[in-house]
Amino acid sequence: MHGCGNDYVYVNCFEESVSSPEQLSRAVSDRHFGIGSDGLVLILPSNTADCRMRMFNPDGSESEMCGNAIRCVAKYVYDKNIIHKPVVTVETLAGIKTIEVHTDENDIARTLTVDMGAPVTEAAEVPVIAEASPVTDLALTAYGREFIFTCVSMGNPHAVTFISEDVSGFEVEKYGKVFECDEHFPRRANIEFAEVISSDHLKMRVWERGTGETLACGTGTCATVAAACLNGICPRKPVTVELLGGELVIEWKESDGHIYMTGPAEYAFEGEYYGKV
Repeated sequence: MHGCGNDYVYVNCFEESVSSPEQLSRAVSDRHFGIGSDGLVLILPSNTADCRMRMFNPDGSESEMCGNAIRCVAKYVYDKNIIHKPVVTVETLAGIKTIEVHTDENDIARTLTVDMGAPVTEAAEVPVIAEASPVTDLALTAYGREFIFTCVSMGNPHAVTFISEDVSGFEVEKYGKVFECDEHFPRRANIEFAEVISSDHLKMRVWERGTGETLACGTGTCATVAAACLNGICPRKPVTVELLGGELVIEWKESDGHIYMTGPAEYAFEGEYYGKV
């Protein structure tokens, strides 16, 4: 399944079991010798929510949350009648998330709105090594070029920088893999490069820790809008974020302080994996 091109292999662990998800993620993510994906997601029973999600990167590391993946999880359990409710709760390492399901005339989930919770801006909780919070002016240099980062956690650490040029042609890999592992980020970080089109329209590309560049990143999109609001670039109203794989609509609501993400989730195919793990 994928959300805006951010694709993962999903395993229905209501029926299946996975003994070594770290190793399986490395195997299935390989786009030549495996299935090919941005990682592995397990859909599991939960004692505290309707279901539970575990998400693993192609390098086998486990991440706390994935905004595109959680929409796919909610679509899967809804369409497969595992949890057939208009509002689905999903347990993650970043807490329990609530997803509103928007269906078509055939009762198929098409778009979903995720309550992503409040962005975390306290430096120690992102985490990022900085003297003050929120961190809106972290200056980092790579290959002789300085970037100013705003650091936000959406359950996982993000560092967002706004660039003046067209982000479509920006060298994301060159700079992203350097900043991901910068010493200021104790747990590494997802790196977002954003271009401001208008106060309610951003373009963004993302370098995800443990993965590399992906076509979309849900938590990264939320972090980018939060960073734009913190820097006075965008007001607290719906913002369309244009990604390589599509568009997401993000709103940081004044009423409850939470960020809401609306976007699609789609099936690619179903099958059986015979590869060695």
